[in-house]
Amino acid sequence: MWIVFALLAAFTAAIVTILSKAGLKNVDSSLAFAIQSVLIIIVAWVVVFVQKNTSQVTKLAAKEWWILIVAGIITAVSSLFTFRALKLGEASTVSPLERLSLVFAVIMGAIFLKEKLTWQIIVGALLMAVGALIIAFSKKPA
Repeated sequence: MWIVFALLAAFTAAIVTILSKAGLKNVDSSLAFAIQSVLIIIVAWVVVFVQKNTSQVTKLAAKEWWILIVAGIITAVSSLFTFRALKLGEASTVSPLERLSLVFAVIMGAIFLKEKLTWQIIVGALLMAVGALIIAFSKKPA
């Protein structure tokens, strides 16, 4: 079931990239991100309330709070970088480089989470990296 959610996340992320790029035409990238962030917060909390998960807030350990807070800050910084890149570049070239996060996640997962790297994962990550670089730095048709 996780594969379905991962593919849905990839598809919706692609839609977000295209809509964000279209919305950045006459808008500062930081303002655009701030607007989207408000909506993200609202939707996220509506889901928590609908799923009746609010009681879990008090059950979080201090370590979990700090990890989630730091991850939230880094998410915001990552999104600010992405929005700025989209403002300055084309979605078709920005997105592949931004998606190198997949390769970085494989590396960091192995280092920090002790996830096993198989030859298939290593080759796949290398192919993703090469593919992203080829797409991002390809010549545009005249």
